[in-house]
Amino acid sequence: MSRWKQAAASLLLLLLGGCAARNGEDNAYRQVTMDEAVQLMETETDYLVVDVRTPEEFEEKHIPGAVLVPNESIADEPPAALPDREQMLLIYCRSGNRSKQAAAKLAALGYTNVIEFGGINSWTGETVSGAV
Repeated sequence: MSRWKQAAASLLLLLLGGCAARNGEDNAYRQVTMDEAVQLMETETDYLVVDVRTPEEFEEKHIPGAVLVPNESIADEPPAALPDREQMLLIYCRSGNRSKQAAAKLAALGYTNVIEFGGINSWTGETVSGAV
């Protein structure tokens, strides 16, 4: 193989490898607006709304039907409350910071349908109070 062909082949491999890595990172989790999250809740059926705040914050107010999985509890093992790694998970916190962290951690644990939509501070829908 000529030197030019070797260089072209190497360049092609680098380009293809770079695309694959970027696509993998882009697909780690999806971020949507609050309105888009509400639309998903109205049109989808097999999803979980996941609150990643503290138990005290959850008890004060949360989205009806939400499951509490505190961000700080997400580590090396998939959370017991989230057994299906392919189920749509709609993640929120108070302002949007912890939900981004939790979404990234869940994606790294192999969850394939993680959607982060910000914080309950922007939620205009119904909320409820009480413990888990």
